[in-house]
Amino acid sequence: MKTRIVIGVSLIVVVLAMANLFVSHAQQAVGVSATPPAGNGVPPLSNPLKVALLKWYAANETGITFPVGMGPTGVAFDGANIWTANYNDGTVTKLRASDGTVLGTFKGFSAPGGVTFDGANIWVSNSITNNVSKVRASDGTILGTFPVPGVVPWWMTFDGANIWVPSENANGNGWVTKLRASDGKNLGNFAVGNSPIASAFDGASVWVTNLGGGGPGTVTKLRASDGTVLGTFTVGSAPFGIAFDGAYMWVVNQNDSTISKLQASDGTVVGTFPVQTGPYGVAFDGEYIWVSGGLDIVELRPNDGSILHRYYSQMYTHNTTGIAFDGASIWVAAYNGNFVDKF
Repeated sequence: MKTRIVIGVSLIVVVLAMANLFVSHAQQAVGVSATPPAGNGVPPLSNPLKVALLKWYAANETGITFPVGMGPTGVAFDGANIWTANYNDGTVTKLRASDGTVLGTFKGFSAPGGVTFDGANIWVSNSITNNVSKVRASDGTILGTFPVPGVVPWWMTFDGANIWVPSENANGNGWVTKLRASDGKNLGNFAVGNSPIASAFDGASVWVTNLGGGGPGTVTKLRASDGTVLGTFTVGSAPFGIAFDGAYMWVVNQNDSTISKLQASDGTVVGTFPVQTGPYGVAFDGEYIWVSGGLDIVELRPNDGSILHRYYSQMYTHNTTGIAFDGASIWVAAYNGNFVDKF
């Protein structure tokens, strides 16, 4: 009897052990410990909005354009609408991003060059009167106008609390001014390079492109908390637009017809790649780098800077300037066409 009991218990132990082994192997086989694939088993999609819009194509090439003011140069997205700074008629235009409907064209600016969104308001750089205006995004009301120390303020950036504005003196020596977004108070003017023109924020530091007076241009990196210069880095000739892709800064060089890729951590130039003639602006769409300027738009693969596409659409006779991404589409301003194109 004891022998039967021992044998029975032994069989139970063996069965349980084998069952546990099978379950363990089954779990490994189906990858229980790994993150399950999305939907139908394909890798997780990087842009759900594009999926919702059935935008499986790279860009819309049917020539979707919307009229704005005269001479648009700067473009910004506020989460629902596209804004353009219209240099030649002193206005800014607000368009609904979903369908391009013009929601308002607002006056009271002086050769505006750039527009930047702070989460509630649009900031407009006035390149003739050398100040910036704070505009309520909901209705276009000007809430205040604030001076900067230099001339020709152009493309600004927002760091989550402050607006950074590049400007220069008559000799080209430049600053970037830190304005508190809540009330426009000047928190400091920080020296950068020659003829600063555009800026971008990488989450900790502010970067400013210094257009220069010929020869190699530079980019200055400043600590956003106190304006300390962390480095000045040489790029191509006449650097202009700048954008951050989460790890690298991308700077277009107008005179070289190139774009430079810099490591945001230390400013190391890891690559310089050819683009179109006279590049002007640059934007990141979460996957690719887009460059405006000249008569075409260039789409680049970030890992190696190779050109994936060139787009002309309705801009084949118009110089392109400002560029912005709205979460699904790229918007580009046509300076001498007085419209924006939606790709």
